Amino acid sequence: MKKILILGVNGFIGHHLSKRILETTSWEVYGMDMQNDRIGDLLNHPRMHFFEGDITINREWVEYHVRKCDVILPLVAIATPATYVQQPLRVFELDFEANLPIVRSAVKYGKHLVFPSTSEVYGMCTDTEFDPASSNLVYGPINKPRWIYACAKQLMDRVIWGYGMEGLRFTLFRPFNWIGPGLDSIYTPKEGSSRVVTQFLGHIVRGEPINLVDGGSQKRAFTYIDDGIDALMRIITNEGDIADGKIYNVGNPKNNYSVKELATMMLAIAKQIPEYAVTADRVQLVETTSKNYYGAGYQDVQNRVPAIENTMAELGWKPTIAMNDALSKIFEAYRHDVDKARHLVE
Repeated sequence: MKKILILGVNGFIGHHLSKRILETTSWEVYGMDMQNDRIGDLLNHPRMHFFEGDITINREWVEYHVRKCDVILPLVAIATPATYVQQPLRVFELDFEANLPIVRSAVKYGKHLVFPSTSEVYGMCTDTEFDPASSNLVYGPINKPRWIYACAKQLMDRVIWGYGMEGLRFTLFRPFNWIGPGLDSIYTPKEGSSRVVTQFLGHIVRGEPINLVDGGSQKRAFTYIDDGIDALMRIITNEGDIADGKIYNVGNPKNNYSVKELATMMLAIAKQIPEYAVTADRVQLVETTSKNYYGAGYQDVQNRVPAIENTMAELGWKPTIAMNDALSKIFEAYRHDVDKARHLVE
């Protein structure tokens, strides 16, 4: 019976992963976070052990539980572009500095570290598909602080790889725009802006204009959370130690759409659902510049498609949820409590 430590257990990935573990395995979950609004229905589960805390403060609790558990998932990070531009040092301090002691504890106690890298590490790579073993990682100049998140995550990837050369059991996974219910908390202040699907959903239920940054031509490969969690469960199970020392892109290349196409699809779905239709009819698509929306330090990627051949072959996994179905599931999740969606962060 595995013991799984999830730091950031109340986050988007953390709460979906905890739910899947408790529903489908006999594993124990030990989780820390500063809030518990997403995992409220899990708190009384006999195999759920939650501690309200902060990885930067409760360091003894963290080290004790790294020693106690088998698999370590440090999911605490700032992952919103507005914060990269406006408060880059906060991003570095949390995403790299606060996570480094956790990595070193996993080394010290010989644990399997499953670390969330990011699709952002590829930066402005020009490859048609981003390959973890061969694609170059390309960033803009220093006066574009948007890249501090990617740099911090890449440096952590390299540190973990270095520890792997000295014996650390690790797996790096790179989520490509995972979407689903609970992507951004509706109860707590957000680190900067919310992510794009949440942002658009909030605008739709409030009947507000949707801003398309630089026309919304940037494409992303969107992945429904259930597909992402399927891959994560296989990494944690790690049958035959197949995932040791590996880097896996976890994304759906078939769900590659521009931000403008995303907005159009979301509006079309909303107009077919009575609870959303009235406010959706009031929404207009408005073009704005990245400088006006994020600030002068922003720079974007025009395409971000994952190469997933090794993920599929080694983990026996493949993404199955098409974009329209993924978006429909998100609307359905809030359908009977639209007022909750109306309070999604702006």
